[in-house]
Amino acid sequence: MSEPTVASQPSQEFEKVLSGSSKQVASFDTHDKTPLQKAQHFLHKRPAAVPLIVLVLSLIVFGSVLGSKFFSAFSLTLILQQVAITGIVGAAQTLVILTAGIDLSVGAIMVLSSVVMGQFTFRYGFPPEIAVICGIAVGGLCGAVNGWLVSRVKLPPFIVTLGMWQIVLASNFLYSANETIRSQDISTTAPLLQFFGTNIRIGNAVFTYGVVTMVLLVGILWYVLNKTAWGRHVYAVGDDPDAAELSGVNVKKMLMSVYVLSGLICALAGWTLIGRIGSVSPTAGQFANIESITAVVIGGISLFGGRGSIMGMLFGALIVGVFQLGLRLIGTDPQWTYLLIGVLIIAAVAIDQWIRKVAG
Repeated sequence: MSEPTVASQPSQEFEKVLSGSSKQVASFDTHDKTPLQKAQHFLHKRPAAVPLIVLVLSLIVFGSVLGSKFFSAFSLTLILQQVAITGIVGAAQTLVILTAGIDLSVGAIMVLSSVVMGQFTFRYGFPPEIAVICGIAVGGLCGAVNGWLVSRVKLPPFIVTLGMWQIVLASNFLYSANETIRSQDISTTAPLLQFFGTNIRIGNAVFTYGVVTMVLLVGILWYVLNKTAWGRHVYAVGDDPDAAELSGVNVKKMLMSVYVLSGLICALAGWTLIGRIGSVSPTAGQFANIESITAVVIGGISLFGGRGSIMGMLFGALIVGVFQLGLRLIGTDPQWTYLLIGVLIIAAVAIDQWIRKVAG
């Protein structure tokens, strides 16, 4: 008669263990996060927060040192003018990097597009409107070649765009014969090419149509990336292309559209470049690819793809502009700017790795 009692005891103990383990699991799941973990999850959900904080701190530091000399309407709008080109090219770079790629040819495409606009106007006698359309088409074509090689031929984006950078750069110099179209000739014959350099004065603040274009472009792309199916697909492809394919996303088509759009945006940057410098020069904007990557990285966009905000890229470009103007007004050696920006780049990548590791 004692055997049933003995047999029931392990069963009761087993149930106690199960109930105890379930309580432990439940208590683990509902355990409050530490402040550090909360910060990591906050930054993981809002990747633009870090560059925004750095931008605000930079403004406060330089403003406290320079006072009204820095915090004037003219100085602050001058920063916007200086980063307009970087912001537009950075928008193109952002789209590519969100798909876990990289585009080293953005600067060369920008310059080639501007050269085509100038040459079609002054060498072939095309109306400026047609020349601009041709330049934009050339940018889209270069982007299409990049996209086809990456999406269809399955070549690494780094190799493809590195080769395209060399090809476009050489084509640029060969086609233009290394000649610059002067600002005076453009202003008298084809002022449309300088449209984005037109000033808009509001009190002491001086904006340009190039600045307005950068802000509008970033705003539109922010909406597209966050509120449309195409934007969600961009993030999905960058996060895991195989999973995106299984979910019904046409990865090849998505990559193609991203690179074509990137080329078109670079061509827009080329038109803006003419307005910024006033002339058409094959040697202008040689560091645009590096500057765009700098803005993207400092802006908190992951080089591994699938995470980041285009607003962060804009904040990253503004951070560089603030450092450049602030250190120039202080009178320091320009090399300090490169040193501090290099530190920011490494810190931004380290923070991104930290966020992905803990909050992922």
